Amino acid sequence: MADPTELTRPTRIAVTGAAPYDVVVGHGLLDQLPEVLGDRVERVALIFDSSLAERAQEALRVLNPHYGVLVLGVPKGEAAKTSAVADQCWEALGDEGFTRSDAVVTFGGGATTDLGGFVAATWLRGVRVVHVPTSVLAMVDAAVGGKTGIDTGAGKNLVGAFHEPAGVLCDLDLLDGLPAEELASGLGEVVKCGFIADPEILRLVEDASGDDLRPGARVLRELVERAVRVKVDVVVDDLKEVRGTTGAGHPGREALNYGHTLAHALERLTGYRVRHGEAVAVGAVFVAELARGEGLLGEDVVRRHRAAFARAGLPTSVPELAGADDVDLGFETVRSAMAVDKKARGSQLRFVVLDGLGSPRILAGPDDTALQAAYAAIGGSW
Repeated sequence: MADPTELTRPTRIAVTGAAPYDVVVGHGLLDQLPEVLGDRVERVALIFDSSLAERAQEALRVLNPHYGVLVLGVPKGEAAKTSAVADQCWEALGDEGFTRSDAVVTFGGGATTDLGGFVAATWLRGVRVVHVPTSVLAMVDAAVGGKTGIDTGAGKNLVGAFHEPAGVLCDLDLLDGLPAEELASGLGEVVKCGFIADPEILRLVEDASGDDLRPGARVLRELVERAVRVKVDVVVDDLKEVRGTTGAGHPGREALNYGHTLAHALERLTGYRVRHGEAVAVGAVFVAELARGEGLLGEDVVRRHRAAFARAGLPTSVPELAGADDVDLGFETVRSAMAVDKKARGSQLRFVVLDGLGSPRILAGPDDTALQAAYAAIGGSW
């Protein structure tokens, strides 16, 4: 990354396995859409965040000369990830007679990617999908790895399917104009990758100036690429998240859920007013405190959690969460919400924790005293 000319060249990160594809990171990548979709595709459903309608025209410009395009705008954010919105998409595909020779392109943030991937996974039991993520969060998280899903009243991402894309185009030009809060939210997932696998990410964030973490910056591009590689390395080895069920050693894909057990509870309890990356930051500090209390993690790494997430512009305690002032986030309420987590087994809570920097493991069934102490350490109420 030291050579400035490298910024003009796309980086291809190969995802190997039964259905290999590339994650491409760079600038001006939309013109590659037809190449990724392939010449056997006849029609494309463009599922896009309706708040990005003007930006989506750029994708339409590329697609229209090559395919018949069905344009499907969906609500912004988590409001898109419902069975009702998915049903509207299915009905539209049915009305247009979409077949297995057709494809889906998603254009938007993480929620749009999750929804569009789920629609593609379930239509005719799976049609081709290409993701064009428009936020840092979507680039490093939702668009990579083949997880798709929607939310229910019980919790986040409880309904879904594994469906790998044909390709992912992380066009960094699409980050121009991204609100600062959304950029910081994406960095929550990036910093998480630093703690579970790549400490160089932490160094880059800790040493960054304000300009280094803005769209177009070399450092931000390197952070995106490093976070994508962390996810790819884990996903290739454990696509369907089964390795962690052995109870020993590296938890496989579950490691990517570091901080997410509390994060998903906070998101749902606040009606998703708390952004995902904000919740992940607080959730990661919580499990760091939990691991410290269990004698697994040193105080220096716990302090580094607070410093790194704060450097990225993220909250590190419950009282810092914007949009949560009028919500009951007492321990009993939050514990009940965490019990619906996908990693839970029966009534037993399971957390991804660290026993050292870059060394994740599963902590199963910690007692409530330990959980309460960790929650109090991040400013949570009883």
